Amino acid sequence: MVHSYAMRPAWTPLTIALMVIGFMLFWPLGLIMLAYILFGDHVPEIRRHFAGMRRGWSHDWGGCGWRGYARSGNSAFDDYRERELRRLDEERRRLDEERREYEAFVYNLRRARDQEEFDRFMRERRNRPRSGSDTIDL
Repeated sequence: MVHSYAMRPAWTPLTIALMVIGFMLFWPLGLIMLAYILFGDHVPEIRRHFAGMRRGWSHDWGGCGWRGYARSGNSAFDDYRERELRRLDEERRRLDEERREYEAFVYNLRRARDQEEFDRFMRERRNRPRSGSDTIDL
């Protein structure tokens, strides 16, 4: 069985209709649809090309220091910046740990409240007067 997609990047009735409607509503939509029809099958190649360019740019910045920051040329300033970034990183880690501890505390509070509500429900259920018979009539 052959599957044919009507919305493929080709001159199909659907793509032509969408292009015409796009030009009638707002001309950039029609232009985008035209570009999709003409170049849509090249999108994976274009994405690979730009991904390669992005990798190339990151390799061109070979002089980057700690965390990808470029060195300024002033060693005293660079040392100061690295110390401050490490201090901020430690502060972030400490705050993340405090957040985790607080979330655990709130979780335990909710769990204790839920347990207390369940225990109260069970006490009330046990103390409730029962109906006359324990059997079920069918």
